Amino acid sequence: MTETAPDIARDSAHVEARLVGHDPQARLVAQRGLFGGPSTLIRDDLYLHVGSGRAHRSRFEVSIEPNAKADTNTYFGRFPASYWQRWTAVTEVQVTFTYNGSGRVSLVASDADGRSRTVAAIDIEGAGTAELSGALDRFVDGGALWLRFDTDRFALTVSQLTWNVPSPNKIRPAAVVVCTFNRADECADTVASLGNDSQVIEGLDAVYVVDQGTDLVEKREKFKATAERLGDKLVYIRQPNLGGAGGFTRGMYEVTDVVGAEHANVVLMDDDILCEPETVLRTNAFANMTVEPAIVGAQMLGLFHPDCVLVGAEHADLNGPKVGIPSSNALVNASVVKKKQEIRVDAGYNGWWTCLIPSEIISRIGYPLPLFFQWDDVEYGLRASRNGFATVTLPGAGVWHADFSWKDWDEWHRYFNIRNGLLTAALHSEFDGKILFRSLSRDLLKFLVGMQYGLAFTQIKAIEDFMEGPAAFADGGVEAASMIRRERASYAETVRHSAAHAPDLQSADYQIASAAPWPSMEGLVLAKRLLQQLRGRVNPHPVAIASRDAHWWHVSLFGHAVVTDASQEGVRVRRHNAELMKQLLVRGLRAQWKLRSQAPRIRDSYRSEFESMTDRSNWARLFGK
Repeated sequence: MTETAPDIARDSAHVEARLVGHDPQARLVAQRGLFGGPSTLIRDDLYLHVGSGRAHRSRFEVSIEPNAKADTNTYFGRFPASYWQRWTAVTEVQVTFTYNGSGRVSLVASDADGRSRTVAAIDIEGAGTAELSGALDRFVDGGALWLRFDTDRFALTVSQLTWNVPSPNKIRPAAVVVCTFNRADECADTVASLGNDSQVIEGLDAVYVVDQGTDLVEKREKFKATAERLGDKLVYIRQPNLGGAGGFTRGMYEVTDVVGAEHANVVLMDDDILCEPETVLRTNAFANMTVEPAIVGAQMLGLFHPDCVLVGAEHADLNGPKVGIPSSNALVNASVVKKKQEIRVDAGYNGWWTCLIPSEIISRIGYPLPLFFQWDDVEYGLRASRNGFATVTLPGAGVWHADFSWKDWDEWHRYFNIRNGLLTAALHSEFDGKILFRSLSRDLLKFLVGMQYGLAFTQIKAIEDFMEGPAAFADGGVEAASMIRRERASYAETVRHSAAHAPDLQSADYQIASAAPWPSMEGLVLAKRLLQQLRGRVNPHPVAIASRDAHWWHVSLFGHAVVTDASQEGVRVRRHNAELMKQLLVRGLRAQWKLRSQAPRIRDSYRSEFESMTDRSNWARLFGK
């Protein structure tokens, strides 16, 4: 153990007295009125829309010049009335604010079709505090509430704006858990963004930082400064790298060790997000008011495209198995400046970039599976649903995470995506071997004709290890993470190169080859491309292929392709190798056929060991406690 700062707490004992229910005030702040983001990278239009004239804004205050119009009909400015009416017993919401100047402030509502109506309005002049109220009574299928500001001859300044609702009898204690592995700077930034927001920190009882790396967060000056602000609310824990599943579960473990099955909110948060602290306040307030305990998740906005939401809500398809299936009517990769999520949509699970889980759910359904990486959040959401606990993906609660479209799926973590997806399917579906064989074999053939031999190996290895049964998960995925990175390294096309220095090629040797449209008869085209690749009947001349065109049906026409990585940081060089292709094809189909024929036995082996895999004692063993 390395020397650490003495003022950073190492265990949860000192927060025990905090993690109890709190006496409420008369009103609970459900969300605050914000007029600017937590970073200059974020567009102000996500917070306040200026229709005409000019407005000067800071984080918590806006000054609207004379003869101007502005409104909070924005991603972070809207109050998600439909979700509050559906999931809570709250029947009205009040908006209060401080003003200085003159103008009209209107409370406006929309419906599921996006049509707006004015609910209440007030003309103000001078300086003071105003209040508007709106009933949550006509929003079941969709709609939201927001404020509209109109000025005439004089300017108007608005600040200290809050949306508040009647408080419950007790305010639930709340803790944030940030899991990190060698992202010390990013983690320090995320924790600092929470620590710098006094009102958010006031509503938290503990902040757990679970450090699984060797580049320690506690060594960063920014983190030390945040630790001073957080005081005894901060708990810093070091442990072996057990992946995201192990890091987040450690936080759950620590909180429930203090409060048991009592009423607490555990907010899981990635280390590498651009954090909007307001999201913690909003999810926590919402979870305090739901009629029944529910998982409350934040939406993911793109870090490289900050106005775009990944998906309004999502589900999983366990026949694939595949994740990220958009819910019906949900926004998908859409600009939330241009579009609004008017229709209320239901979620099957929520990603753990930021997600709140009540301790009652943990007590009832157990801890996450020791999956190391990927599908842990999906499986937990599905398990919660099977036990009667819903997941709500709350609009207006969002954080920024690196865009998924800029992540290349031909990476080591695809192993966990496949292996853990199979485990989730075994636990929560019929696990039909015939359906799995069709899906997995189709993927294998696409990898092979696209000359992604390392990716094909990754799939095969994931299936083979999954078929070993629960013993494959005994160490929490530590050895698997090391193994797959080591063994993938022998496949040349898994290595990323500088675009200007592709191996064994000069820049003039290859030019861009664009793809044709998606084939209408996909199965026949796949069979044809497979035969062409096996026989070596492909264009041998090297070509360059853009990431957007790197479809299997296009890449498979060639024997030597320089393919842009989805990250846009470099290229991968794929070269035809008929002998390697045949070896992987035989090995892959053999593994998939075994899975097909033994699916019921494999499924039952996991189901019989499920409780022991998710048991507190199993995680205590992995934590070394």
